[in-house]
Amino acid sequence: MRPRTVRLAFVAALGAYGLLLAGCGGGESSSGPPSLSSLPLVDGATVLTQTRQCDRGTNSYCAIEAVVIDRSATSSGALVTREFGHLRALGWTGAAGDNGNERAANSPGHKLRVTYSTAQGDLTGIDLGWIKRPWPITWSLSRTVFERIPAMSIMFETGPE
Repeated sequence: MRPRTVRLAFVAALGAYGLLLAGCGGGESSSGPPSLSSLPLVDGATVLTQTRQCDRGTNSYCAIEAVVIDRSATSSGALVTREFGHLRALGWTGAAGDNGNERAANSPGHKLRVTYSTAQGDLTGIDLGWIKRPWPITWSLSRTVFERIPAMSIMFETGPE
């Protein structure tokens, strides 16, 4: 290849990579993940780790995955229960999670959906191959369990349009 051809190939590859990173989802109705600030968390809860997760398959979506902690909660189960009650009080409707260890809720109007579980529940699902989580989420969940910090894992995404 000549130097100019190599440069053009490099620029084209760089542009394609940029488009790949910019596009999340890929369908016309996909608007990317919502802002985590749109999720009402119980008082005292803070986000420890968050990452953006996208699936560009047939049912494309983008979501925010996060680990939420609350050092004032008595346990991870108590944190999940408080979050469930908090969302219900704000008009969110309860829904089934993807597996038995998870809960879910849809915002009023079903524009947003959150799926959540205790740290131990998610780690069990990861270990048994029921679910997959990005490495930073798995690491944070493991750390919170080891340090006995009440925590929950969440997946926050736009609802069906």
